[in-house]
Amino acid sequence: MSSITLQNATKIYPNGFKAVEDFSLDIDDGELMVLVGPSGCGKTTLMRMIAGLESVSDGKILIGGRDVTTAPPKERDVAMVFQNYALYPHMTIGENIGFPLRLRRVSKKESKAAIAKAAGILGLSSVLDRRPGQLSGGQRQRVAMGRAIVREPAVFLMDEPLSNLDAKLRVEMRAEILRIQRRVNVATVYVTHDQTEAMTMGDRVAVVEAGALQQCAAPQALYDEPANLTVAAFIGSPSMNLFEAELSADAQSLKIGSSTLPADAALKRAPGLGKYAGRTFVIGLRPEDLALADDYAPAITGVIDLIEALGSEQLIYFSSDAKSARPTAIADSEESLPDAEVSGKNSWVARLGARVAMRTGENVRFVPDLRRAHCFVPVSGDAIT
Repeated sequence: MSSITLQNATKIYPNGFKAVEDFSLDIDDGELMVLVGPSGCGKTTLMRMIAGLESVSDGKILIGGRDVTTAPPKERDVAMVFQNYALYPHMTIGENIGFPLRLRRVSKKESKAAIAKAAGILGLSSVLDRRPGQLSGGQRQRVAMGRAIVREPAVFLMDEPLSNLDAKLRVEMRAEILRIQRRVNVATVYVTHDQTEAMTMGDRVAVVEAGALQQCAAPQALYDEPANLTVAAFIGSPSMNLFEAELSADAQSLKIGSSTLPADAALKRAPGLGKYAGRTFVIGLRPEDLALADDYAPAITGVIDLIEALGSEQLIYFSSDAKSARPTAIADSEESLPDAEVSGKNSWVARLGARVAMRTGENVRFVPDLRRAHCFVPVSGDAIT
């Protein structure tokens, strides 16, 4: 087993583009670390730097305490699994799994034993004589993992390995990868743009944006206490509602668009908000923290644009006169909203029970649970605590 350490790692391309900037992160022995962020944020570049496929412009990379910053890939004891399986179609499954051992001139006896062990871990023992074209997508992905496992590397690197699978198979393979990773118990870096994948798989999750580390924490900690607007906007499905708000000069109320709400609960959750009396800040509310209001409660009013029925629940997208405060980079890469036009409006999303009767075009009033509100500094995006 080996740990991975990135010390102020930076990658600048010859044209001056800075893909990764001053990135520091420690990944423990046996830990599954997920790098997540919007497309183009630098997460794949980071993984390739660890593998030695990209040079490091500045900083250091250590594997197992050994400085490998300038070491070639073959000297890093790293195994990679890609989103395309990269299997040899003319070889059997057993031959594909054992190919790295063949390159290292491992004896046939040792190779056969290692292939059998990897196949047993992956549930592929019964298909070793087949060709890749005879297997399902999930089985082929397991073969690609077997080829990595058979080497018994110090580190696993996985670059969006499930992106080519359908939704149902992705869910199944998430559990499969977790089971395998726990069994082989080596430090693993898993790159994905899918925050649901990140939340369900990572021991810890590192949120990356513009080549910089925004926050690294356990999945639930990221959800409950995002460090800034970028993390708040990216983590959660659907993502957090983020809107401009103004705290009154006497700090007794806050306005979101034309709606006025009592401020005491928000101030109790984030006492630092008191410094923003008479000023604007950004308020964040999860979809589950919006409830239908009665006729007299202070509430956020709007018109329903879209209803997404999910069987056990429904997501209500409604527009209001409040001003959206979603970070541009996240909004541009947003894939969770079901309709591009809705995502472009000042649109909220609320999570309700499936049997609550709602209609598109209907006027609605939602009361936010300000005891669970998240507050952020408008310019820097840092959380107000």
